Parts: sequence; structure tokens; C-alpha cells
Amino acid sequence: MTIELLDAQGLSDTHAAMRDTARRFAEAEISPIAAELDESEAYPAELYGSLAKAGLFGITVPDALGGAGADALAYALVMEELSRGYASVADQVGLVELLGTLITHHGSAAQQARYLVPLLKAERRCAYALTEADAGSDLGSLKTTATRDGAGWVLNGAKLWIHNAPVADFAAVLARTDPAAGHRGMSVFLVDLDAAGVARGRREHKMGQRASPVGGLNFDAVRLPGDALLGTEGRGFHMMMSVLDKGRVGIAALALGILMAALEDSIAYAKQRVQFARPIAEFQAVQWMIADMAKDAQAARLMIMEAARLLDGGGRATLAASMAKCFTADAAVARTADAVQIHGGSGYIRGVRVERLYRDAKITQIYEGTNQIQRMIMARTLLA
Repeated sequence: MTIELLDAQGLSDTHAAMRDTARRFAEAEISPIAAELDESEAYPAELYGSLAKAGLFGITVPDALGGAGADALAYALVMEELSRGYASVADQVGLVELLGTLITHHGSAAQQARYLVPLLKAERRCAYALTEADAGSDLGSLKTTATRDGAGWVLNGAKLWIHNAPVADFAAVLARTDPAAGHRGMSVFLVDLDAAGVARGRREHKMGQRASPVGGLNFDAVRLPGDALLGTEGRGFHMMMSVLDKGRVGIAALALGILMAALEDSIAYAKQRVQFARPIAEFQAVQWMIADMAKDAQAARLMIMEAARLLDGGGRATLAASMAKCFTADAAVARTADAVQIHGGSGYIRGVRVERLYRDAKITQIYEGTNQIQRMIMARTLLA
């Protein structure tokens, strides 16, 4: 059952078509295997090949480079629908979107041919390697270095909790190229993960979104050619930050998809579950939880659409994106907890979808900037 709120308002035919394509794909290809993927923690390579063929990789990447040539609003709509099926799958689409955006805007023609084109065909897998043991929210504490060596570079350091590290073919790695220059001394490198000196750390076993693999990457005197540098030396921090507004819109939409799935399951269950000779949907306590789910989902959708439209119009979207991400992630965690409560004891059992949705929601408050960081961004922007 798909619950419709006010999501059709203001959508063009193109946006509605992309949303519907993602919805059909999620219903036919993702939802039937979501529980199995969560249990096995498997990386569904064939599924991503089908996603690429359906035109759902690289939503905002120009079609000349192999993307869909659409906009941030289309990206948000696709992320929500795929996340209704399973958030781990939407998470992978978001990862491809961010790397695709970086390489589109900063990559050379050779880098685009080598990395972007096969990425969008699901022929190569990517990772986005920022986080370190002492550099999560505080990227200023980054310790990974890349030092010049003739025409090339030598990369040393370690990353952890990196999405796709266990399965990726290449990574965009943020490293210090001028330790004395602070944020202006960081650069981004495209690193083939089969290179000598690259080692993968352990694969982590996560609470939720378990089919989106996370692990470590270690770089021990990895020799890189000069053309491994993405964009301009010293602009790495700025480049990585430049895609975060889009990333936060994507995570907000992913969290909304989780929330909508919880709402759909809660309504269906409340109508058929009978206690005291009445469906529990007739009890006000349950009605209020369902009403709050729908209220938060609609508020989230409007915030996401506003942030996406600011991005598409070339306006500054940082405040709107942080608000959308923070609000929707908090709502997803709170309302999936309500969904478990509505389902009672059955909601606490593995194999019941709302149990997985509850686990999947939590990370949305953490990645792409914790919600505490989002509040700092909002306050700093408002008080500037």
C-alpha cells in the first residue's frame, strides 16, 4: 500500500515520471529482497546494474556524461521512493550521486572517462573516503597525507567507517597536501583500490542499513600518478563541502522514505489488528501516532522540496538543506519508534519491516553531518 500525501503539488511531468520509475523499481525489485539483504548484509551488485539501466544512477549528472541530466528535486524524489523499498539501496544511489557530482564538476575528461562513465553503468564501484579515527565531524583533524614525489604523489594514512570500502574499485580520498595550510591544504585524489600499498580494514557489522557495506581503508606509501589529483591542489576541503548541501537533501529524502514506509505499515496494521473486539485504528492513542507520522512526513517533504529547488535555482541552500536533513532524520527516528509501538510485540521481532525501519532510521541522524552539526550550521547561519 502506498500512502499519498501532498507530494504531487508542483511536480512537472518529468519529475512525476522519475518518481514513478523509482517507485515501480522499488516495489518490483527492492522490497521483495530487502529483508534478505538486511539479514545477509550482501552487496546486491546485480540490483545496482538494473538501477543503472533504469537511469537511476547519476540523477543530476549531464546525460552527455552518462547521467540522467535531471535536477536536485528529481534526485530527492528518487531517493525517497528507493528508500521506501530499502534505505541501503537508496544510500548507494546517494553515494554514486555525490561522487558523480564531484567528478562532473572537477574531473578532467580522462578522469570522467576512466571513473565516471563506468561508475554510472555500475561497472565500477566507488567509495567516499573522508572519515578517520580523529576526523569525523572535525575534518580539520585529518591526518592522511599526500606528498609530492616527482610528477606524482605518495599517499599515507587510514580511513574508517567508509561506505563501500569492502567492495569499492576506487575511492575519492581527502588528504593533506600542505599540513601548514589548514583547510586550504587539503586535496582530493582518485585512488584505485587495487594499487600497491592499499589495504582494506575490517568490514563493520552495522545496526541498520546493513546491505550498504562499511569498512576501513589503509594507505601505506601508495604511489599515485600526477593525474590522480581531482581538481585543484589545496581545494579538496572546499570541493568535498560543496556537495554536502545536495548530500543532505538526499539523506533527508532517504529518511523520508523510511518514515513513509513506517506510516504505510502502521496504517495497514492498525486496520487489521483487533484488540478488545475493535481494530486498534479506532483507538485515539493509535490515531494520534499515525497523525503525527503523516504530519511530520508532510512537513519534511515540503522542507526537502524547498531545499532542492534552492539548489536547482542556484541559490544558497545550506540553511534549508541542514533544516531538512535535521528535521527529517529526527522525525524518522521518532516515528519509526511509534510504528514499532503500534505493532506491539510483533514490531520488535526480526522479519517485521518496522523493526528494520527503526534500525535503518538511526544512522540518518549521524551521517552526512550529525544533527548536532546541522544545528550548529543553522545557528551560525542565522546569527551571522
